[in-house]
Amino acid sequence: MAADVPPSLPTLAQAVLGRLSKEDQQKLNKWRWHDRLVSLWAPVTVLALVFLAYLLVVESWVCTYLWLQPAMQAVGLGCFGWWLVLVVMRTPLTKKWNEAREARYRAEEILAEVESLATKARKHLKDKAWDELVAASEATVRSFGQGAEQVKAASKLLEAAYDKHLKSFKRGWLDLSGGFARALLIALSFRAVLLDPFKIPSGSMIPTLELGDQIFVNKFIYGVRLPFTNYVPFVIVRPPKAGDVIVFNNPVNPQYDYIKRVVGVPGDTLEFTEEGLVKNGQLQARTLENADYRFWEHNEVQVTSLDSLRYWVSTWREDDWSARPESLYRESFEGVPHLILDEAERRKASLSQMEVKSVKVPEGSVFVMGDNRNNSLDSRFGLNNLNGSRAPEFVPFGSIKGKATVIWFSLSHGGFLSSFFGGTGVRYDRFFTPVTMCGDEAPRK
Repeated sequence: MAADVPPSLPTLAQAVLGRLSKEDQQKLNKWRWHDRLVSLWAPVTVLALVFLAYLLVVESWVCTYLWLQPAMQAVGLGCFGWWLVLVVMRTPLTKKWNEAREARYRAEEILAEVESLATKARKHLKDKAWDELVAASEATVRSFGQGAEQVKAASKLLEAAYDKHLKSFKRGWLDLSGGFARALLIALSFRAVLLDPFKIPSGSMIPTLELGDQIFVNKFIYGVRLPFTNYVPFVIVRPPKAGDVIVFNNPVNPQYDYIKRVVGVPGDTLEFTEEGLVKNGQLQARTLENADYRFWEHNEVQVTSLDSLRYWVSTWREDDWSARPESLYRESFEGVPHLILDEAERRKASLSQMEVKSVKVPEGSVFVMGDNRNNSLDSRFGLNNLNGSRAPEFVPFGSIKGKATVIWFSLSHGGFLSSFFGGTGVRYDRFFTPVTMCGDEAPRK
């Protein structure tokens, strides 16, 4: 729009600022920053920016999370507290302050509209009309340090000047939708190309990821899939490697997305034995970390009617979690450690259900398994194939949505308010935990 204005002519905003003293400009900036910081979006924006910086650091140097995570959690609590204070300030307890804030917010909207149209129509406006618009805009910004009534009165005069001089230049629906369209495009592009949230739906990745964890998926690292296809034209950072935890569109059950760990890449030979996984002729090394480890499973409530009172009581008040014993091991791929659950007798039982016990991973695909090794419908068992087949299934590169990065929220067993909500609580200790282990973590108890 600025291209419509000759360089010698100032914009409306420039003309208004030219009438303000340096002190008045500082006051205006103060009020505008005040209103930005008391917006409900302010703590959300600050947390998002800090989190993105944190994510970049821990994805590049994972061990930094050992000392950065407490600071990130403190920032999260601080932003949540900030947000709660702002919510309280929007109640009748601070009516006078809130009315002035809302009046300034409305005035800023009118100012933005007037400035945009006046700049666009500058060469068509007579000097008298321009001067009236500048004077009305100046009076509006000068009112920001006053009460709600003064701001509303100045805004009303500005609206009158708008109706008198700019109504004929009113923007069409395409112009009006431009801001929304840009915001929507940015949000969709961010999710399509960079990060996408994913909720852990089952216990197949325990102990790495628990039921109720919510993570972000890095959709950039392996390459961006073309929309509405499972085709990745080129790798951006690197292809998937053994040890990566990936989210993928199940190739044999496409309506579902799964999350598993890559254990085999193209060319790998995998054999499943009573001793464990044999990869390329070598038994996968692992060390026992806790022979008496206990993990928690969630028992879903079965209901026969949508209005069942018992459903709601069971969901929110009755404890429907159960502890299960298992052996906890630490193993690694390419020097990157991770934890798995396994137990000899259950491993034998799982082995007996496999149709094929030795596979070679083809080009363009990976072989995946859950960290809860004996409680995971993964590549060994056909990825829960709808036709009932238990033949091994591989995950094509094109079906991979991205790499699991960081837990950003967790509503799982234990934690805050779990005694009120059937054992389910906010697990703040899991917030901002990377999915990839460092290796220096203390042993799990």
